[in-house]
Amino acid sequence: MNNKPDSHRPAKNRKVVIVGSIVLVITVLVVYSIWHFSENKQDNAGTDLRTDYPTATLQSIARGKILSQQYCRSCHMLPEPALLNRFKWKNVFPQMGLRMGIKAHRGESYVGTIKGDDLIVPDKPALNEEQWQDIIDYYMNTAPIALPAQNRPMAIKRELPFFNIQKSQQSFDGKQVLGCYVRIDNSAKPARVFIANGQTKKLYLLSGQLNIIDSVSTTGPVVDMLFDHGNTMICTIGNELGANSDKLGTITPLTISAEGKMQLAFQPVFNKLGRPVQILAADLNNDNKTDYVICEFGSITGELCWMENLGTGAFTKHVISNLPGAIKAYIDYKDKKLPGLYVLFAQGEEGIFHFENKGSGKFESKEILRFPPIYGSSYFEMVDMNHDGYKDIVYTCGDNGNATLVLKPYHGIYIFLNDGKDNYKQRYFYPINGCYKAIAKDFDSDGEVDLATISLFTDAKQPEEGFVYLKNTGNLNFVPYAFPADTKFERAVTLDAGDINGDGKPDLLIGNAFFDFGPFSYNIKEPLFYVLKNVSK
Repeated sequence: MNNKPDSHRPAKNRKVVIVGSIVLVITVLVVYSIWHFSENKQDNAGTDLRTDYPTATLQSIARGKILSQQYCRSCHMLPEPALLNRFKWKNVFPQMGLRMGIKAHRGESYVGTIKGDDLIVPDKPALNEEQWQDIIDYYMNTAPIALPAQNRPMAIKRELPFFNIQKSQQSFDGKQVLGCYVRIDNSAKPARVFIANGQTKKLYLLSGQLNIIDSVSTTGPVVDMLFDHGNTMICTIGNELGANSDKLGTITPLTISAEGKMQLAFQPVFNKLGRPVQILAADLNNDNKTDYVICEFGSITGELCWMENLGTGAFTKHVISNLPGAIKAYIDYKDKKLPGLYVLFAQGEEGIFHFENKGSGKFESKEILRFPPIYGSSYFEMVDMNHDGYKDIVYTCGDNGNATLVLKPYHGIYIFLNDGKDNYKQRYFYPINGCYKAIAKDFDSDGEVDLATISLFTDAKQPEEGFVYLKNTGNLNFVPYAFPADTKFERAVTLDAGDINGDGKPDLLIGNAFFDFGPFSYNIKEPLFYVLKNVSK
C-alpha cells in the first residue's frame, strides 16, 4: 500500500505505504508525482543527474565511510552508496541530518524537509559540521552517476493463457480510480467479493457475478478486513491514505445479513490508531479470549501492538515494538505454545522480524532478514516454495514514493529459502519496478507454487509491470506473463486471491490505481478493479 516516510525511531522517517490521498489537494499532489515519475525523466540517465559535485579529498572520503558506519548504522542497515545515484543522495542528506540534530549545513536549511508534528529533533547535533561534510563527501564521491538498468533474465510475455480478464458490468470506470482494498471472502458460501474505493470512502459487497449487493460509507479508506469465526471487522487507515501524524485510524465491526445488507457498528472497537494497515485475531495469552494484533504503520512514529481482551468488552493495549512501518504480520503457531509473530517493517529499520511470545504480554525480537532503508519493502508471504516441509519467504520491495524517486534495479520479488533452522538465504530474484505485493499459490494445479505480483510505481516504458504472473516450471524457474498490450491497465494498489465462482481454482482480484491527469492526459477511463478468472486445466 504505499508512499511511506523513511523512519525508524521517533527520529527517523521514510515513505508511505499507500499511494495517493483522499483529500483532493493531497490527491492532486501525489497523483502529479506519480504522473511526473511515469511520464517524464524516470530513466536513470535523466538530466537531473548532475556531475558537477566537487571532488573531495581521499582523506575526507575515508573519514566519511567510517563515520557513516558509526552513525547511520546505529538506526538502520547501512545503505551502500551504490543504491542511489548522486543526485538522489542529495535529497536524503537534509532528512537524515535533521534526525541527527543538524538543522542547517553550509547555508542550506534542513528545517521543513520532514513533514509531521511527531518528529523530535535532538537538541544537540550528533556530529559537527566537518564530520557531516565527510559523510556527504563519501556518498557523493562514491555513488554512481546513474543506477544500472534491470538485469531481467527473461522478458515478460504480454499474454495471460491461465486467466480470463473480467470486470463488472456495472460501471466502476473513471478517469481517476483508486481501488485501495480488495478481498475475496471464502469463509462464506457462495464467495463474497469486497471492493474499497479509496476516493469515495465506500466499501462495496459484490456477488460472484460481480454485481453490487450493497455498499456502505466508511470514515476513511478501508485497508484491511478481518473475518474471524463469523465476526467481521474493517480497518480504516484514517481520513486519508497519505502520510500524516494523525491518530484517526479505526477498527469497526461490520454486520452482513443473509441478504447481503451491510451495517457498520455505531462505535469502533479500536480508535485513535496511527495509520493502522492490518488486524489479526489470536489468543496471545492463552486465556481463551480473542485478542487482536494491530500493525500501526504510522508516519514518523508507529507501533506494533496487541489488544488484550479483558472479557468485559474492554481491551488493554500492549506495545510489542515502537518502530513505525509495521505493514504485514503472520501469527506463528509452530511452537504449539503461546503464538508468536513474524512481521515486516517497511520503514527505516526495514526487515522481517520474529517476535517470540514469552508470556505475560512480553515478546522477544529476533532479526530474520534485514534490508537497506531505501529498499521500499512492501509485502511478504511465508510459504513452502521447494516442498521440503519448511516455510520460505517471498518478499517484495518497490515502494518509491519518497525523496529517492528513481527506477531502482533491486526492486522486485525475492525468494528466501529456509534451511530448516529458520535461516533464510536468497535463491531467486526477478526485477519489477515498484513491486508492491506478491501472492504465492499453485494457480494451475501442477504441484508448483506460482507467483502473482502487482506494481504501483511502474516504469512508463514497461506498463506490463503493473501485473506479472510468474509461472513456476520447477526448481524455482519462472516464466513471466502479463496483461495483453491492449488492456487498459498500468499499476495497482492491492491484490487478493480466492475462489470466486466455486470451481476449486484460485482467481485473482486487483485494485486498480489510474489517474488520467496532467498536461498529457488521454481522456480515457479505467475500471476500479479487475478480476482474473482462473481457466487453467
